[in-house]
Amino acid sequence: MSYIVTTLSNLIQQTAFFNMTFGNLVMILVACVFLYLAIAKGYEPLLLVPIAFGMLLVNIYPDIMEEGGLLHYFYLLDEWAILPSLIFMGVGAQTDFSPLISNPKSFLLGAAAQFGIFAAYFGAILLGFNDKAAAAISIIGGADGPTSIFLATKLGQTALLGPIAVAAYSYMSLVPIIQPPIMKALTTEEERKIKMGLLRPVSQLEKILFPIIVTIVVCMILPTTAPLVGMLMLGNLFKESGVVRQLADTAANAMMYIVVILLGTSVGACTSAEAFLNLNTIKIVVLGLIAFAFGTAAGVLLGKLMCKLTHGKINPLIGSAGVSAVPMAARVSQKVGAEADPTNFLLMHAMGPNVAGVIGTAVAAGTFMAVFGVF
Repeated sequence: MSYIVTTLSNLIQQTAFFNMTFGNLVMILVACVFLYLAIAKGYEPLLLVPIAFGMLLVNIYPDIMEEGGLLHYFYLLDEWAILPSLIFMGVGAQTDFSPLISNPKSFLLGAAAQFGIFAAYFGAILLGFNDKAAAAISIIGGADGPTSIFLATKLGQTALLGPIAVAAYSYMSLVPIIQPPIMKALTTEEERKIKMGLLRPVSQLEKILFPIIVTIVVCMILPTTAPLVGMLMLGNLFKESGVVRQLADTAANAMMYIVVILLGTSVGACTSAEAFLNLNTIKIVVLGLIAFAFGTAAGVLLGKLMCKLTHGKINPLIGSAGVSAVPMAARVSQKVGAEADPTNFLLMHAMGPNVAGVIGTAVAAGTFMAVFGVF
């Protein structure tokens, strides 16, 4: 009889219920909310489903993130900057840079949207974060999850990685909700109705030379951007060269989806109750939202200035796409423009600032690394 009692007691003590804390219950509820948003509402399910499930697992079974646990090894790929770099390769293989090549002024709009990053940096300093932590937090303003993870690990801010990554991916997912009110508040209906002319055709030679030239120029100036910009441009060269279609297809599809699974679950697994439920997390989430809002506003305001300078040839809405959430931000520009005039087609014009924003956010991360002497 005592054997049975002892066995049952051991089994009970090994259940998750016996070791569950109130914080774990809160995080499980948050994970379920994320799953609802992803599955029922369709908010970027490719990102939110693995992140939410990783969050669920680590708060039921914390040892899964300890050395020897499955997600610990997924996380090491984040810490070594492997997964963020591979994500950039996949994005490059999926992306058409023609709108940016056709309209180089888009680079300015992509650069303007990075203003939110530096606004958040100084805001984080004021809230008591050290300079490296502030830099890692500020990249959330670029709405770029892989770059946020990359910079946080490079600057040694792994303790903040969970809140930073979740905030970055959450704001990426919520682009269609966050951006439109800001865009409408800063533009008039007449501006939103502006129709832009057709983009000039881009030759195949230009498409091939673009990733090569960008890699040489950007990586020569900021070598620290090579893991991100280099992989982004390599993926694009796979696509545009036309001679390695198998590599382009693998990078854009099979590899990309595998990396998203590994990255998403490992990011979610960084959100144990002990690491996530604290005052710093609240500060990071608020700073990320402020940064994202500032970046969106800066892009729209520069778009308004360019609209005036070109005598109404540029729709200011495309400036909001300067954040690096590709292609979500460009789709939002299209949606808001179409609400003002159903015949307005801004998607391809908005893709220029959008892909410029990807490069801009990587450059901002490389700048911080150079400033702090991190390679």
